[in-house]
Amino acid sequence: MRPGFIERTLETLADTLRHARLCEDTAMAPGLLQGVDPRVKVCGLLALILAAVSARRFAVTIAVLLLATVLARCSRIALRTLALRTWLGVLLFTGFIALPSIFLTPGEPAGFGATRQGLLAAARLILRAETAATLAALLVLTTPWTHVLKALRTLRVPALPVIVLGMTYRYIFLLLRLAQDFFEARRSRLFRALSRPEQRHMAGAAAGMLLHRSMQLSEDVFMAMQSRGFRGEAYTIHDFRLTRRDLLAGAAFAAAAALAFWGGFA
Repeated sequence: MRPGFIERTLETLADTLRHARLCEDTAMAPGLLQGVDPRVKVCGLLALILAAVSARRFAVTIAVLLLATVLARCSRIALRTLALRTWLGVLLFTGFIALPSIFLTPGEPAGFGATRQGLLAAARLILRAETAATLAALLVLTTPWTHVLKALRTLRVPALPVIVLGMTYRYIFLLLRLAQDFFEARRSRLFRALSRPEQRHMAGAAAGMLLHRSMQLSEDVFMAMQSRGFRGEAYTIHDFRLTRRDLLAGAAFAAAAALAFWGGFA
């Protein structure tokens, strides 16, 4: 029997929450990058992203992508997770954007209306996007989100976007849980399959409920933060301290990024 609207929605919400728990478990697991200071990871991985997306040679971008894959395996991140959660999505999205360039870029014919220069441009765009997404996924999967935000603040990123990111990450899962509870409650009270108009009505009711709750929640959270002394700066209990391992990791990141920059433009 084909699952209905409620069953599909519940499965989607459950899958999103499972993925979030997987990211949190991976960030707390023992691994190569998990033990590195978040500030070092943010700077090092950002430098590698800049080197990969600016390199003019395919070999350099491929080498950075391979390095990111090795770091993922050493950090106990399954390649299947990277393939399904990062590589496939980036390939579909970037491939859709790059597809017209295969036929519209002038150059030598390569068959089926495509040009050699267009194929190279599309391949370069996809490869750069895959590499940058993989490095960004490494940061998120090996670092608790609160530590990422604190690292951004210590690197002088303005407080407002950091706080917005932190609150969004925290309360989007609360809203997902509310939506899951809403559909569970509706399913427990149903005695027959819903028609398509009824499914659309339920979807609209769920969207309205979440919008109302999110607006009410934002007001309550702001008043609670104000009453507890919030004046524009967020603080965390954890304090970062650089160790010898962090300095070695920073030197390795710097060397790899410098080599990639040199190889990409030499």
